[in-house]
Amino acid sequence: MAESKYLHRSHNVSVLLYHVVCTAKHRRVVFSEPVDEVVREACLEIAKRCEMVFVEIGTERNHVHFLIQSVPMYSPTKIVQTVKSLTARHVFAPAPEVKKQWWGGEVWGKGYFITTVGRQGKEKILATYIRKQGTEAAYKQLHKQPLQLELF
Repeated sequence: MAESKYLHRSHNVSVLLYHVVCTAKHRRVVFSEPVDEVVREACLEIAKRCEMVFVEIGTERNHVHFLIQSVPMYSPTKIVQTVKSLTARHVFAPAPEVKKQWWGGEVWGKGYFITTVGRQGKEKILATYIRKQGTEAAYKQLHKQPLQLELF
């Protein structure tokens, strides 16, 4: 999709990257190619309206990985709330009857996973992993590398 870059604002310069994983309500298998496309289109709209850049988006059958760059003005919680609410609206907009089938109008489960990502080396590895979601190769590639603990 995009590549992270330094975001210059009037009083700050930042590169804040987040790896976010959102699961479908009750972890049901709902993400198909048409739904994936709607989620991607919704993310492009979010990027236009908010100060967020979607570096990568990868879908599995019951969850979605996002690599998002944002500005310090948005807290991690605000980023997740924005992504979940606006993507859900886009999923239901073309077909309101789907809203009834999907658990009373909820696409996403209540929880989420979020972590920060460093640009030096790890961004590219994570972007590749997210891009390959839904394939067996993604799992093997990520877990082939030895675990390295980084201490402060």
